[in-house]
Amino acid sequence: ASDSTMLISKKVLLSFLLIFMVVAPTSAKTRAITCDIVHKIMHPYCHGYALLGGSFPSECCNEVKSLISNITTIANRQSACSCMKLLAYTKKQVKRLASIPGKCGANLPFKIGKDVDCSKVK
Repeated sequence: ASDSTMLISKKVLLSFLLIFMVVAPTSAKTRAITCDIVHKIMHPYCHGYALLGGSFPSECCNEVKSLISNITTIANRQSACSCMKLLAYTKKQVKRLASIPGKCGANLPFKIGKDVDCSKVK
């Protein structure tokens, strides 16, 4: 192959790489998390348990682990903290929701409670 053909091939390859980098979707672990996403992750098992009580559904642990894997940035942890406050309404419900990470042996990077200052979550 001639030098000009190789140069064109390299330029084409570089162009495709640049386009891919710009167009490639942001990783789920780094994109901003919304309350809609948090609520979808925590449904139906964890949210149902928090609201209604009853026996603890083991499937809820998969939801908690999924949430933890999606909140790898400080901003996402703070957002998730704020969103979790919306999943429970009464003191009993908040207490049940707060008990979930412990039941799953999961380390949620913030406390769950109506009085938690989510802006201080790191």
